[in-house]
Amino acid sequence: MKSTRGPSRRRVAQAGAAPTGSPDAPAISTFGTSPYAVRLDSVSKEYGSGKNAVRALDAVTAGFPRGTFTAVMGPSGSGKSTFLNCAAGLDRPTSGQVVLGDTELSSRSEAELTELRRDRIGFIFQAYNLLGALTVEENVTLPLRLADRKTDQAFLQEALTAVGLGEYAQRRPSELSGGQQQRVAVARALITHPDVVVADEPTGALDTRSSKQVLGLLRHVVDNMGQTVLMVTHDPVAASYADSVVFLADGRLAGELTRPTPEQVASRMTHLGEW
Repeated sequence: MKSTRGPSRRRVAQAGAAPTGSPDAPAISTFGTSPYAVRLDSVSKEYGSGKNAVRALDAVTAGFPRGTFTAVMGPSGSGKSTFLNCAAGLDRPTSGQVVLGDTELSSRSEAELTELRRDRIGFIFQAYNLLGALTVEENVTLPLRLADRKTDQAFLQEALTAVGLGEYAQRRPSELSGGQQQRVAVARALITHPDVVVADEPTGALDTRSSKQVLGLLRHVVDNMGQTVLMVTHDPVAASYADSVVFLADGRLAGELTRPTPEQVASRMTHLGEW
């Protein structure tokens, strides 16, 4: 069952417009003073050149306040994966700016971007991406060890308890179910206290029961830990756990739903083309 949500918040500015504020977003300790965990300002992304160029994103402007949960949806080829990759600093925009907290990403070197992604962005992938030779605890704390940072044992225990794996710290991924492995990935994404957690189809490889558990967990970390989550999904039920759903079509913003239901999301998707 989903957590009860507070008043819905407007997250996305129309393309070409400045993002609006969100005074009711919870205050959390993070980098900078911007009310936005991440924002995209007139971001375009092209692949290829000349006649073969493909514009995956077309002048997209969007802002995501801290402490909110946003789902991103659209037909195949709509630009949602590119949108997520640009927001997470994995892809460089062809034009426009991406700002993480108060840090503009587009002008950063590859070494700087690698450090920013490691320290300030939590990643959750469909395939879990856990290391089989490491324990649950070692997988969760891997980003800290890579950054040569000391583990806060109290927060580690808090994160493992939050994902329901407090007693599984010394197990290996092979000893866990798929849903449990994805919960390890959620704890790993939280361990650095990131500005934003980006989730790419996090329930795509899970059964219905495990999907509900992981989605309920993402809802929990927003409501109870003040985290910001940006999730790409094709599933209207998964999207309904979010505060807001952003729709993309042909690389442009194509609308938004707040406090979405699965039926509303599915209905909106039918007007954006086949998945």
